[in-house]
Amino acid sequence: MSPELIDHFRNPRNVGELAAPAVTVEVSNPVCGDILRFSVRMDSGRVAETGYKVRGCAASIAAGSALTVLAAGRDRAGLGEITRETVEAAVGGLSNESKHAAALCVDAVRAILKLC
Repeated sequence: MSPELIDHFRNPRNVGELAAPAVTVEVSNPVCGDILRFSVRMDSGRVAETGYKVRGCAASIAAGSALTVLAAGRDRAGLGEITRETVEAAVGGLSNESKHAAALCVDAVRAILKLC
């Protein structure tokens, strides 16, 4: 595990769900059972606040934390630019067994974009 992944796992950022008018989505990986709840509050077309909760492995917890940091301050187009590779890079890389964590984050972003 990379130092970045360990840091996001041990010191997760933006933990919790945001109250309305924030938008919250829940996505899951049916293969591993990980679940990610991702919340975003937009202000003037940009992400003003983010939050998340994860039930899953260390990689999913770390990736969710990194996602909240990556999403902060972005507009809709910027959110759409978050990829699995972006999330993986933010946690210092993921092993093949843990790549599902980045995919879960991208699924959450796509779900948020449908609602915002």
